[in-house]
Formats: sequence, C-alpha cells, structure tokens
Amino acid sequence: MSNKKAALELGTKPVSQLLAQYALPAIVAMVAMSLYNVVDSIFIGQGVGPLAIAGLAITFPFMNLSAAFGAGIGVGASTLLSVKLGQRDYDIANRILGNNVMLNIIVGIIFAGISLLWLDDILLFFGASEATLPYARDYMVIILLGNAVTHLHLGLNAMLRSAGKPREAMYLTIATVILNAFLDPIFIYVLGLGIRGAAFATILSQIAALVCQWWLFSKKDELVHLEYSKVHLEAPIVKSIFSIGISPFAMNACACLVVIFINNSLMKYGGDMAVGAFGIANRFAFIFVMVTLGVCQGMQPITGYNFGAQNYNRMLEALKLASISGTVVCAVGFMIAMFCPRFVASMFTSDETLIAHSIVAMKYIMALFIIIGAQMVITNFFQSIGSAKVSIFLSLSRQLLFLVPLILILPLSRGLEGVWLAMPVSDAIAAVMAYAMIAIYIHRIKKERKF
Repeated sequence: MSNKKAALELGTKPVSQLLAQYALPAIVAMVAMSLYNVVDSIFIGQGVGPLAIAGLAITFPFMNLSAAFGAGIGVGASTLLSVKLGQRDYDIANRILGNNVMLNIIVGIIFAGISLLWLDDILLFFGASEATLPYARDYMVIILLGNAVTHLHLGLNAMLRSAGKPREAMYLTIATVILNAFLDPIFIYVLGLGIRGAAFATILSQIAALVCQWWLFSKKDELVHLEYSKVHLEAPIVKSIFSIGISPFAMNACACLVVIFINNSLMKYGGDMAVGAFGIANRFAFIFVMVTLGVCQGMQPITGYNFGAQNYNRMLEALKLASISGTVVCAVGFMIAMFCPRFVASMFTSDETLIAHSIVAMKYIMALFIIIGAQMVITNFFQSIGSAKVSIFLSLSRQLLFLVPLILILPLSRGLEGVWLAMPVSDAIAAVMAYAMIAIYIHRIKKERKF
C-alpha cells in the first residue's frame, strides 16, 4: 500500500477496521519489544544469578531516561507526521523524517557520552549496592555504546507506523526479538560474557533492524522517504517536534526519577532481593503496558489525522475503542498477577527468597492495574492531537504529584509494604484525574464544534 493511499484511508475507512489495522501490528511489535527485555531478564536470572537480576533492575532508570529522549523525538516527529499527512503537506512530511534522523543521532551520542563519563556515580545514585554495581555497569557500558542505534531504530519504527506501514514496523520488531533471543544464549553461555552478552545481543539485533528500516525509507517512489538533502535540523520543525514530544519525554523522565526513589527505598527497607523483585514484577507488568502502548500507537495516526482533518466523530470513536481495548489488556495482566504470581516469578529465577519477594511485588504493583489501560490511552490521546500541556499534566500527576510523595511518606509507618502500597494508590488517583480531563475535553469540543 502506498503512503498516500494509507494516509487517505485514515479519514475514510471504518474506525474499528483502522484501529485493528494499525493497533494489531503495533501491539505485536510492542509485545515483541517487551519480550526481548523479558528474555534478557530470564537468561540473566537463570544463567547469571539473582544479584544480576537486581543489577539489571538498577539499570531501569537509565533505560527510562534514555527512552525519554528517544520517545520525545520519535513520538513528537511521528505525531507531527500524521497531522501533516492529514493536511496533505507531503514536503514537510519528508523534512520531518530528516529532522527525526538527525535529532536521534545527535541526542543518542550526547546522552551516551555524558553517561559513560560518570557511569558508576550515576548507578550508585540509582540504587546500586557494592554487590550489584558490577552487573549494572557491565550491562550499561555496552548499551550506552550503542545508544544512538537504539534511538534511531525506535524513532524510525515510529515513523514507519505514521507513514502507513504498521506491518513493516511490526515485522522488523519481531525480527529484532527473534535475533536477540537467538544471540542471548550464544553470548551469555557459549562465549561466557554473562550480563554483557545480553547487552551485545540487544545492540546487534537493533543494528540489523536499523539497516532494514533505512532501506525501506530510501525508496524514492514512496510518499514519505529519506532525502539526504533534508537530513538536517530545521528550527521550526525541531521546535514542533519538541513541543509535542515534551509529554512522552516528561513521562519517561519522571519514570526514571520514580524508579530511582523506588530502588533506593527498596534497598533501605528490603535490600538487594527487594530490588530484584521489583525488577521481575516490573518486567512482567511491562508486557501489558507495552501492549496498551501498542493500542495507543495504533490510535495515534487515526486521531492525529482526523484531528487535522477536523473529523471529530472519527477521532472520538478511535479514543473510545482504544480505551476499551486498553482496559481489557490490563485486566488480563491483573488476573495473572493475582492468581499465578509464583509461576511468573519462577520463570526468572529459582531462588526462593527472590520468588517470595516477587510474588508480593506483583500483587501490590498490579493491584489496580485494571484501571490503568484507559488512563494510558487518554494520556496518549491528548499527546496525539498535540495537546502537550494536558498530556504532560496527566503524565506528571501519577508520578511526581502522587507516587513520589507516597513513596517517601508511606514507608515511614509501613516499611517495605509502604513502598509497594504507594504504587496502586497513585494509580487510583491518576486514573480518576484522567477520566475527569477527558470528560471535560469531550464536552467542550462537542459544544464548540456542534457535532
């Protein structure tokens, strides 16, 4: 399907079919992406040991911070691309692609360089102990050396989806996961590289995917394609990308801050095993979060295009269907966490102490997971139509306004349980706020646009 035909269908094809067409490939891609994080954790936990799992958990803030920059560029550029395709401004669309490429390369290199200079100090600040620091350092050195590749790979995948090629984005992500799963045991066990082997496998699989993405965008007969004369920074486009991308950047940056607080609190009240348990529970929850984000990514080009084309009924229909889908996904995660936590934990480790901690972590972290799906969709909806301020507020409310204070306060009276309890309480408050904000928006737009 050509880019032009795919773009035009966003305004004419039934919304339910469009959401399936765009969301299913994105869901498969996001599941695949989360699975290769899970696969890494399983190989590391079973092959290197429980302390390595704790060391890997310490890297979560680093990964979130790196993802914050990547998401800020990738989501900002892909959202802007969807709107410009809806407005049929194809020259600007190609210039957005060129700016996306250059921004990811520059930011990826700068972030890696600064991080490597103070790596040990950063990891200690993130909650590493003397026992887990070597594992976290070995993993992050390799990941940071390939950081520009990671940024560019994720950024171009987002552009593929917005350019009307969700299946290609899905296939490439699946291929990346399969290659990573194939390389993991070779590097970890056969070559004896331990946790570093998992990092090597991740970067090499992303390089392979990036080569394919570059080839796809190099086809001159496509509506959206790479023109090397346009691979440079343009201040107005960069400003627009950042104005939209500030919301996902803030969300991921806050996630980094929150995980730092969580890791340090867990170290204080529960030690390395509590940190490792959070790593396992977080990896499991991450699967369902990524599926829901796949729904959001499928919704994004539909809502962005129809917002740009002023087809508000179609835009709101996409929001409704995506919210229902996200709720169903998170409900599945909730059921598994409540009724099969030991089975999940035992996939990552055979250490009984770590398994016991992980069961508790899963039950608390996912206690109100069933209400999170729609909250994530609503936040991403505001982002997809360019309402950066609302999206930022909803992103920050759960993490900065509620979760961080609760993590600081509740453990004072409830110890380790207080750290776990802070998460579902903040989920409940943030969900109520998101539901209120979307109700206000829908009422206002219906009144103003009279439809």
